[in-house]
Amino acid sequence: MSVIVRDVSKRMGKNDVLRNVSIEVDPGTVVGLQGINGSGKTMLMRAVCGLIKPTEGEISIDGQRLGADISFPPSLGMLIEAPSFLGYLSGYDNLKLIAQIKGVATPEDIRSALRLVGLDADEKKKFRAYSLGMKQRLGIAAAIMEKPKLLVLDEPTNALDEAGVEMLKRVVAMAASTGREVLLSSHDGEVLEELADRVYCMRDGAVVKVRERS
Repeated sequence: MSVIVRDVSKRMGKNDVLRNVSIEVDPGTVVGLQGINGSGKTMLMRAVCGLIKPTEGEISIDGQRLGADISFPPSLGMLIEAPSFLGYLSGYDNLKLIAQIKGVATPEDIRSALRLVGLDADEKKKFRAYSLGMKQRLGIAAAIMEKPKLLVLDEPTNALDEAGVEMLKRVVAMAASTGREVLLSSHDGEVLEELADRVYCMRDGAVVKVRERS
């Protein structure tokens, strides 16, 4: 599955939050988005996920146009901004509830995803009692449990300790090694330098520089 963003702009009120953005994400690659808060990274990710509709331009997933041929990418896992779950359920039960929507992830898929992010599927602690780092890990598990072809992660290192960052690196590398596409934003330049095959640097809603892995 390939993602092609062509000349995408998004106007919200009087503000141009995206300005003539073009990027590509190919199978088996990790594409990074870098920029300060307000640079347009999250808005671009929302557009790729079908959560907002561009004012101008086109986004295609395997040749199908978002908003025209399809409403959302057909195989998508995403973590955009802070993860939110039901506070009275455990991590496993939250993911089990989400998995019922599509019926793709099996109980073992859920357990495997939790193991990958360093959480215990048998832990009875409720989500409301999770630390910020545990909440972020659960958000990553939710994004990967269905083994999506497209993985979109917005600042996934937020609230993660050093071990958590290493876990994230393994998750992203594993996704790319199995032919999936990863779109990743991070304020941590070292994470992008290590993981991304290509980095789009954004400012004021526009791509101002592209760095390819040497």
